Amino acid sequence: MKKYFQEFKYNFNLAMPVILGMVGHTLVGVVDNIFVGQLGSTELAAVSLGNSFIFIGMSIGIGFSTAITPIVAEFDSTKDREGGRSAFQNGLILCTILGFGLFFLLFLAKPILQYMNQPKEVVELAMPFLDIVGFSLVPLVVFQAYKQFADGMSETKYSMYATIYGNIINVVINALLVFGLFMFPKMGIVGSAIGTLVARVFMVIYMHFILAKNEKFKSFFKHFGWQSFQKSMSDKIIKLGIPSSMQMFFEVALFTGAIWLCGMIGTTSQAANQIALSLASLTFMFAMGLSVTAMIRVANHKGLDDYKKLNTVAHSIFLMAIMVEIVFAIVFMLGYQFFPVFFVNEEMTLNPAEIKEVLSISSKLLIVAAFFQISDGIQVVVLGALRGLQDVKVPMYFTFIAYWIIGFPISIYLGLYTDLKAEGVWIGLLAGLTAAAIMLYFRFRFLLKHHR
Repeated sequence: MKKYFQEFKYNFNLAMPVILGMVGHTLVGVVDNIFVGQLGSTELAAVSLGNSFIFIGMSIGIGFSTAITPIVAEFDSTKDREGGRSAFQNGLILCTILGFGLFFLLFLAKPILQYMNQPKEVVELAMPFLDIVGFSLVPLVVFQAYKQFADGMSETKYSMYATIYGNIINVVINALLVFGLFMFPKMGIVGSAIGTLVARVFMVIYMHFILAKNEKFKSFFKHFGWQSFQKSMSDKIIKLGIPSSMQMFFEVALFTGAIWLCGMIGTTSQAANQIALSLASLTFMFAMGLSVTAMIRVANHKGLDDYKKLNTVAHSIFLMAIMVEIVFAIVFMLGYQFFPVFFVNEEMTLNPAEIKEVLSISSKLLIVAAFFQISDGIQVVVLGALRGLQDVKVPMYFTFIAYWIIGFPISIYLGLYTDLKAEGVWIGLLAGLTAAAIMLYFRFRFLLKHHR
């Protein structure tokens, strides 16, 4: 165990900016939910429904962009700056194209909202919200290209700064436009969507200028343009990026399916699901930060062909993830009745009984979320290590089996055909995440054994 603990300090120093940045990234959604929650459960359910589509686009875009990090990290470990420059520039071009493509597909898919057996008033509110936040996918995916490049160079602090500043902008715009403070119009959830869009555009601008002016990164921006496109490097990124995006898509789609199922159960279940999901997503970002750390360090040691050290580093990060998630599980168990209160305002709602039900359901969901903290943490950190090894195809199949052959059918049965309802939906999520954690860890063990 001592050899694992010796890696904790370096892991922590590398992971903390990533964790803070990702927490900040998630806080954009949490802030939206807190502000919108003051308007009522219908508005909160509309944001939940709209985000169920946005999350799918985000999963594909963010998942694809993760292909940049292990490639850049491997080049960085061998001091191959030309290879790193090619990976960054081609990754940025591909992410820009993908961002616009996702927005276009989301726009075409918007009419599906009318046929999802959701409350009419929720759908009507979700439509304009979806238009604006859908367009914000473009700057989001472009930002991810810059972020994953900087992460691959083991410079994880810049994206943290970008998300902190982006959050400040988002909070200010939410306060002004959701409620119509000062001379600004009261725009409700549309105002919240505008805040998200403006914050994400700012984050791209910030990352570009902060990296382009940094001495360490200046050479990576030379001869930058569409002429930088190289088929061989682009093919490599696509080969890693598509399975990576599918892995993330399968997981996010599972939670999106949970949103839809809770919407079928009722507006209060959907609103409660959104509250619990916001809190669970916040803690998940800590595991995601450690996942990025695993991806970077595993890719570094892969580039050096040092698999003995790679194994030690990876397991030290796995151990850190387990310890962190146990703490969060305890926090959820202790505060399951306390945390949901922040997302609603009983004095401003027109239906106090409805809000009381939302609080009751979300409290039950947080108890289930406490149990799947550990499984969720393990699966995402091991997945990061596998990406560092550039092993993405088999994990893609494993995640599909875990989430859609095991997890979602359980959610459907327990949620729609038993008295557990929303709580049953989340038990299905727990089953899927646990299955993924087990399969992915044994895949990692298999690959390391092969390299010994």
